[in-house]
Amino acid sequence: MANSYLNKTMGAGNRQTWTWSAWIKRGKIGAEQNVWGVYVHGSDNMRLFFQANDVLEFKFYNNTSYKVETSRVFRDPNAWYHIVCVADTTNSTTADRLRLYINGERQSGGGTQPTQNLQMSVNDSNVFEIGRYNSGGYFDGYMSHVAFVDGTALAPTSFGQTDSTSGIWKFKAPSGLSWGTNGYHLKMENSANLGLDSSGQTNNYAVNGNLKQAVDTPSNVYATLNPLIKTPSGLSYSNGNNTLTTTNSQWEGSATTIAPTKGKWYFEAKYNTGSGIKLDIARLPSDMRFMDNSNDSYLGYDSNGYGYQLNNSGTDYYTTAGTTTTWNSSINGNSTKIYMVAVDLDNGKMWFGANGAWANTSGTANPATGADPRLSFSAKLNGDPWLFGLSCEGSGSSHSVNFGNGLFGTTAITSAGSNGNGSLFEYDCPSGYYALNTKNINTYG
Repeated sequence: MANSYLNKTMGAGNRQTWTWSAWIKRGKIGAEQNVWGVYVHGSDNMRLFFQANDVLEFKFYNNTSYKVETSRVFRDPNAWYHIVCVADTTNSTTADRLRLYINGERQSGGGTQPTQNLQMSVNDSNVFEIGRYNSGGYFDGYMSHVAFVDGTALAPTSFGQTDSTSGIWKFKAPSGLSWGTNGYHLKMENSANLGLDSSGQTNNYAVNGNLKQAVDTPSNVYATLNPLIKTPSGLSYSNGNNTLTTTNSQWEGSATTIAPTKGKWYFEAKYNTGSGIKLDIARLPSDMRFMDNSNDSYLGYDSNGYGYQLNNSGTDYYTTAGTTTTWNSSINGNSTKIYMVAVDLDNGKMWFGANGAWANTSGTANPATGADPRLSFSAKLNGDPWLFGLSCEGSGSSHSVNFGNGLFGTTAITSAGSNGNGSLFEYDCPSGYYALNTKNINTYG
């Protein structure tokens, strides 16, 4: 969240040797984002941060700048990255005193290594901050299993491992570690106390701002809106890429990071402020082009797109392959509405609803039975992936989507509906439908 962070004033620990590890998923791309840091004053500080060009830098400053940075950029908003920072100024090998690992691989970017046995600001009775640095540069995204080991230089294999089947680097629960005086392990499993330390050292962190727990984890990745999709200027993303805000008067929107080719899927959206909302889908062509028309910020206007629209006059429509038809449905509404969308990619059907009721033409709309869909597109099913979209209209317009994390921006759902299969929705997920996440796509997609 844009104003959220954790912090704690630590006592004296080992100022030469330590290891920090965390799993993170980026939200904001192309802007400086601080992951972790310690600020004493301008000539004594340490931080791990993404530069504005999306390079990751691990930097310590003590009148002289010492750092390791990556030679590649990190711009995947759907990926969980495992980051490990190792400091050991006692090491006789100069190149090994500061080390940075991503998903188990050591990074070899440029930078100057510290002198041997140098004392660092970390573990010098200073304030540790997670998610910001020196009162700014907040991290917008997700974090899980943040760990610090005071006094030991560890390999990434203490916190992760390579899957024997897929070859993918995956989470491993740390065990048997000597955490040291300032060591901590913030699993972030307790929604009422996200700063709870599970290492046994009772180094609990204070939670600040609107920090919220998400069910999106390194083991099960949820869809979000994708900031890498080309859209007109004036559109911004926040709350882990689940809220859109526009400063322009025209329609602007985005689409999901996950695009299934089959299966039955459900999501919700909250109308926050503004003049209009669009909820739509579009088939992604096999040549991976996104759109070929001028309306490339919303999916329903594509020749392979379908969706719902509420405009600034309060009229609602449904859209079929770029053709919009007045609907005047029962879900026509305003900011009191939480919209529901069900998409059946096996049979080419789509339903819309609001506040727990499905809108229909004959009074029998039911995604679970396949009855009375608002839109049908079975002729367009050919195995290509489908993107799901959200759009806003009007300067200051802002809407939020819930793909199963249980939040509309920073507001949690009031009470979870049924059939969530581990995902958190405001209303009942239709039987046989699922949230857009990697486990569900692997099982039901």
